[in-house]
Amino acid sequence: MRLQQIVVTGTDAGIGTTIFCAGLTNLLGASYWKPIQAGLEGETDTELVARLGSLTSDRIVPELYRLRTPTSPHHSAEIDEVRIDADSLNVPDTGERQLVIEGAGGLMVPLSGSTLYIDIFERWRLPIVLCASTALGTINQSLLSIEALRKRHIDILGIAFVGEKNPEAVRAICEMGRVRWLGRLPWIAPLSSDTLQAAFNASFRRDDFKPWR
Repeated sequence: MRLQQIVVTGTDAGIGTTIFCAGLTNLLGASYWKPIQAGLEGETDTELVARLGSLTSDRIVPELYRLRTPTSPHHSAEIDEVRIDADSLNVPDTGERQLVIEGAGGLMVPLSGSTLYIDIFERWRLPIVLCASTALGTINQSLLSIEALRKRHIDILGIAFVGEKNPEAVRAICEMGRVRWLGRLPWIAPLSSDTLQAAFNASFRRDDFKPWR
């Protein structure tokens, strides 16, 4: 059995996936990798995860592509006159340490004219943690994402919610989607490494993310 590599992706952009990754990476004592960073002005996602997850530099795997404009990777790459080579997106070896991999936006985010992020996930064959908002519209977005993963036979480790309590929506998604509930990360204010760690430890169990292969 090898140590688990976990892919974290969201049902949409802006739902808190990066903050979730910071908490999960800290909880597991894992390394973190965001293959493609679109948007370099201000704090990047990797820098945010390092800060909120209290990660040392040896637990950060550098991005393969660093694109200037905060938009879809394929468009950001066009602006920078860069071609994202799907074949270059290979999972790095982090030795004895687990690895948390963060996607960008949702599953159908294009990386080029012919490749979506879900195409890369299908090739990797790694378990997925799906992050979903608890806001209005989450049932539709979550069930569509679950269906897309299942159609490609990609293993879903479970679904994690971010936001205020919404038990009716959570129950509908887990029951109708036949997916395991991992927990809910509430909005945190003020947000710091200490407050995130405390909230994450109260919301999630390390054993739910144990390697299975």
